[in-house]
Amino acid sequence: MRRNNWLGLLILIGRLAVAGVFLTAALPKIQDPASFAESVQAYRLLGPIAGAWVALVLPWLELVIGLGLLTRPLRRSSGCVILLLLGLFIALHLSAWTRGLDLECGCFGRADGTQPTSYLALILRNSALLVAIGCIVIHDFKQATRAKFSK
Repeated sequence: MRRNNWLGLLILIGRLAVAGVFLTAALPKIQDPASFAESVQAYRLLGPIAGAWVALVLPWLELVIGLGLLTRPLRRSSGCVILLLLGLFIALHLSAWTRGLDLECGCFGRADGTQPTSYLALILRNSALLVAIGCIVIHDFKQATRAKFSK
């Protein structure tokens, strides 16, 4: 296989993986926004009204950008929003870790609470997703630029 084919395959796998993570994260929170609102409040950064709005809006945003990453017209903009969200999630986990908060991340809905939060694992997972989506966004911008200037 040529290098371009391998790169295209890796980009596709990365896009599917990142989209899958965001779709998988969105659905349980959409089904139970009250539990997600409790998870948002546990970070102690927002008031109750702002936390409730985040709990209502964020899962739907994750759903839309997860689907958008799979569709050509929304691919680049969804990727950019995912980049921003992952950076925010990493900052939130670092903040909670440094403040000594023992909480469920709420990333994929409500956990059973029997496992302690591993902030390092959360930060590493989100960092890996950040690198993946960064590569995808850069590749998509290069493709679009190449297409624009080759006309």
